[in-house]
Amino acid sequence: MQDTEDIAAEAEFEEDEGPSFSDSEDFEDDIDDEELLGDVLKEGPQEADGIDSVVVVDNVPQVGQERLEKLKNVIHKIFSKFGKITNEFYPEAEGKTKGYIFLEYSSPNHAIEAVKNADGYKLDKQHTFRVNVFTDFDKYMTISDEWETPEKQPFKDFGNLRHWMEEPDCRDQYSVIYESGERTGIYSNDAKEPITVEERARWTETYVRWSPKGTYLATFHQRGIALWGGEKFKQIQRFSHQGVQLIDFSPCERYMVTFSPLMDTKDDPQAIIIWDVLTGQKKRGFHCESSAHWPIFKWSHDGKFFARMTQDTLSIYETPSMGLLDKKSLKIGGIKDFSWSPGDNVIAFWVPEDKDIPARVTLMQLPSRQEIRVRNLFNVVDSKLHWQKQGDYLCVKVDRTPKGTPGVVTNFEIFRMREKQVPVDVVEMKEGIIAFAWEPNGSKFAVLHGESPRINSSFYHVKSNGKIELIKTFDKQQANSIFWSPQGQFLVLAGLRSMNGALAFVDTSDCTMMNIAEHYMASDVEWDPTGRYVVTSVSWWSHKVDNAFWLWTFQGRLLQKNNKDRFCQLLWRPRPAILLNQEEIKLIKKDLKKYSKIFEQKDRLSQSKASKELVDKRQTMMEEYRKYRETTIQMYQEQRTLRLDLRGGVDTDDLDSNVEDWEEETIEFFINEEIIPLGDPE
Repeated sequence: MQDTEDIAAEAEFEEDEGPSFSDSEDFEDDIDDEELLGDVLKEGPQEADGIDSVVVVDNVPQVGQERLEKLKNVIHKIFSKFGKITNEFYPEAEGKTKGYIFLEYSSPNHAIEAVKNADGYKLDKQHTFRVNVFTDFDKYMTISDEWETPEKQPFKDFGNLRHWMEEPDCRDQYSVIYESGERTGIYSNDAKEPITVEERARWTETYVRWSPKGTYLATFHQRGIALWGGEKFKQIQRFSHQGVQLIDFSPCERYMVTFSPLMDTKDDPQAIIIWDVLTGQKKRGFHCESSAHWPIFKWSHDGKFFARMTQDTLSIYETPSMGLLDKKSLKIGGIKDFSWSPGDNVIAFWVPEDKDIPARVTLMQLPSRQEIRVRNLFNVVDSKLHWQKQGDYLCVKVDRTPKGTPGVVTNFEIFRMREKQVPVDVVEMKEGIIAFAWEPNGSKFAVLHGESPRINSSFYHVKSNGKIELIKTFDKQQANSIFWSPQGQFLVLAGLRSMNGALAFVDTSDCTMMNIAEHYMASDVEWDPTGRYVVTSVSWWSHKVDNAFWLWTFQGRLLQKNNKDRFCQLLWRPRPAILLNQEEIKLIKKDLKKYSKIFEQKDRLSQSKASKELVDKRQTMMEEYRKYRETTIQMYQEQRTLRLDLRGGVDTDDLDSNVEDWEEETIEFFINEEIIPLGDPE
């Protein structure tokens, strides 16, 4: 009875004294957990934790216990390329696998990479993998059965991809890799010093490559290729190809070819992949036995066809279907080499002798496959095909052993492609050929022949009447390479690597030697697209000291010596094809003196402007220093009282202050003691 009274008293006390925390009957709680405990919930485990690293592989062969271990080894070899596998599960029923498996990676990124690269992987004729991340199943289960019109993807504006062509002073750009590949820079060329456009660390893992028209810069990475472009070199496209080593572009820049030795399998060709540059989609994959002769595929001048050569076969493919032209390859017994014309859809190939059948060079028109010219050759040892840049001429360099004559004789078979029935002229050379090169925009060609130390350089001209005239021969040249200016007329004869970088600058209009110079141990020579400048360089990849690139005028006057730590590679950015026709170009050349006066005046203004800018810059720096010095002195004076207080009234601003407080102290040091014995007096 007493307990009941106590409870009643406590209840009465609570009602009178304490507030009530009970909700009313009509109260509605409208505060969700996210608003109340958002920061706590973010720290908590997520629903997908642990399973977003798991992939499900379907269409796996169903095998028994006797073949299970072999299947696991094959699966592990394929999927371990994308990351570390921490767990594998093979569901079984009635002693056989069910046809699907679960693989867990150490990271969700590895799982995503596996889905991206292995989905659609063809293991054999009956089994093509379908790979999904485990967390995607929830997404697929909630897909509506009703069709919904997909939203239009926003247009990605990468800016003007040819902005460098609008440069007011028409400066060309070039890429430089240095610090053994750690740094890559893009520079604008200037006669005084390079102007930095963009510079990044670890931009590429090996080297870089410009597309044929200069629109894109390709960089190499372990997982694939990235394309960059626009004013700030933003990433425009990525292509996933594990272990990619080599690339090539179609001349139209629409397609890119990549090679990797890691991804190829018997039933799923992925060693060579052709990509659509604009969409980033894989167009087709091919097997590759050897990449020794890259590019494997050679493109027609307009990018409509590409071809590859295998044993006794020439396969020609067409774009955009990437299928065989007329659905069949050409059977050409013993075919040794082929090459596309740079100006027409004409392909040239040669076949060596076979018993009583002579060697032959064939010119074939595409897509009709019509043979427009066949040239038989006898006693052939080897042959090389050299096209002039415009496709006006084809030179077939033929090494032969005439009967009854010891040694090898070289003939140049010159095909005049623009004339009816394609007539052929022959130039016979009795010395060994070191190098051959056509003038890009003209009808001349240069030849290095002989043996060191007597190497000669000869210049020939193919006349309109078909005769081939020897213009000039220079004796005793230190050269093993020929580099024509992109615009023709001028060239550099270079003795690279073993010849210590000897350089000769030649004007072929009258065959005068403009200058002879040397860039010791030079490994590369690169002309700019205009033909006004040429770069010689010593690459760290070929020589470990003196790594630098030097800039010269086309006349051989040295402008710059650019030393870069462990310099590796310099590539000029190509220009798109000129939009002017031949008549407009001739008119400009006719009025060149009028333009040159304007350019000379502009050059003088730019030089005076540069000098004025340098003086102004130095004056500004001096003025900034004066202001800084005055401010510092003023602050020093203002803090004098504080310094005296901190140092007990001792003024230490001057070295001779408080001399009266100095005390002189004499200190003696014991150095040594020497005892000299004196002899007894006699």
